Amino acid sequence: MTIFKKLMWYFRLEWRRYTIGVLGLLLTAIIAIIPPRIIGNMVDSIHGRTMTGSLLAVDLLLVAGAALAQYGSRYMWRTAIWGGAARLEQLLRDRLFQHFMRMDRTFYQRYRTGDLMAHATNDLEAVQRVAGGGILQFADAIITGGTKLIAMMALINWRLTLLAVVPFPFLAIVSWILGQKIHRAFGQSQAAFSRLNNKAQESISGIKGIKALGQDQADVDDYNQQIARTIDINRHVNRLDSLFDPAITLIISISYVATIVLGGLFVLHGTITIGNLVSFISYLAMMVWPMFAVGMLFNTMERGNASYDRVMELLDQKSQIIDRTDGIATRPRGALNYHVATFNYPNDTQTSLHQIDFDLAAGHTLGLVGRVGSGKSTIMKLILREFDQYTGEIKFGGHPIKDYALDSYLPAIGYVPQESFLFSDTVFENIRFAKANATQAEVVAAAQKSDLAHQIDQLPEGYDTQVGEEGISLSGGQRQRLAIARALLINPELLILDDALSAVDAETETKILANLRAERADKTTIISAHRLSSVMNADEIIVLDHGHIVERGTHDDLMAAQGWYAEMFTEQQLETRVKGGTSNGR
Repeated sequence: MTIFKKLMWYFRLEWRRYTIGVLGLLLTAIIAIIPPRIIGNMVDSIHGRTMTGSLLAVDLLLVAGAALAQYGSRYMWRTAIWGGAARLEQLLRDRLFQHFMRMDRTFYQRYRTGDLMAHATNDLEAVQRVAGGGILQFADAIITGGTKLIAMMALINWRLTLLAVVPFPFLAIVSWILGQKIHRAFGQSQAAFSRLNNKAQESISGIKGIKALGQDQADVDDYNQQIARTIDINRHVNRLDSLFDPAITLIISISYVATIVLGGLFVLHGTITIGNLVSFISYLAMMVWPMFAVGMLFNTMERGNASYDRVMELLDQKSQIIDRTDGIATRPRGALNYHVATFNYPNDTQTSLHQIDFDLAAGHTLGLVGRVGSGKSTIMKLILREFDQYTGEIKFGGHPIKDYALDSYLPAIGYVPQESFLFSDTVFENIRFAKANATQAEVVAAAQKSDLAHQIDQLPEGYDTQVGEEGISLSGGQRQRLAIARALLINPELLILDDALSAVDAETETKILANLRAERADKTTIISAHRLSSVMNADEIIVLDHGHIVERGTHDDLMAAQGWYAEMFTEQQLETRVKGGTSNGR
């Protein structure tokens, strides 16, 4: 009954609905007593040769009336109980999805996508069955079983009833033992499903890489191995589950044998009539479902209990990013002041940033360059509040960024990573995702700023062209420019380009950067890039290495310093000229 205690918060919330449902079950059980008793009386009337046409008509009308009444009572409990179960699933799905939206990057590093999907599907369905089938099985086992026992004792014979129910306690013992084993086995089954779901999700998402590396068969073999392991685990669950029905059937069969033997003796000795025996056997047949319900109840509860614990484990996770309820509700604008003494990623002892200090005035552009892993993206992650656990302070518009409400702070930032996620929708809707009420003219203007409009016009259906899952129908450069258009659509106070021009050619890069300088003269921009031509016009360029600032200044300052920046810029310019010469030679 542990799962019912855990769900008591919901049953209290929906007590009216479940009260109606239980009353409907009670009415159904009481009405079900009538037909067997009438049939028993009819048997006695026929046996005693006292049956008349009018008496038969009355009995048949009573049976028909009971059937109609049962129809109404069944409709009553079905709509109430199954409606309550659907409502619980809706509430939990909503809570879980909102929880996913609130959680930080650390949470998604800990849990894989496939695992989260399994929690949101299989686990919630198992919990929903507790609030529907579980309540039905629990109430039926008590109400239907109880009313039939009372009818058998009060209307037929109490001694015959006691003999018939003697084997029933063994059912509770068997159900308890199997229930404990099923709880553990089902937890393992759900975990196996999560692993399988995650494997399928990763394989589908990475299909291009798998095919490019010729690992199709290896991936299929790995998937088949996971399927085999999952099947073995589920076979164990099914073996335990399949023991319920034979145990119940055996117990009920013993009751039938005892009833027929002792009931026959009672009829021979005149203790009960043959009609009473017919009614008694009918009532005993009605006990079959409550007994099966007991077995199913233990199964449903253990499955639901394991799934509920898995879902609650997710919901109990706390985001390390605190969204203050009294946070600043105005959109930040103005200078960005970045002063971080140290920052370490969670569970990582290595310092990722050390003494990063810069002040970026409104309307200015900052360039971030350095080797892979030097800390460029980490600086941006702190600005985006993906992590808040750092020593120091970051201010935007004169206020610490932690003082802003997230709903006010994040919409002021346009962020474009190297690989932006595109939805399986049209070009228009992907750009407009940043601003749901944007007009056609606004979307086109944003596309023009990112130098994408002319290519969109050449697509089969223009802005209504479907981009495919994750933008698979577009080139890398087109995807990056679409993401830039999406960010520009909201006219952000701070635009962050995290190596977002890596897939476009030099000419396109020049056009986009020129558009940004013209359109964002009063807005702040941060550009991180491996291609140094992307940042050469920035007001300040910072060179990073292992989380430290090793060089800083304008392009001319850094070229004059003859450091890493000057060396890399000269090398990249030489590569560009060589490629251009090779192209011209062809």
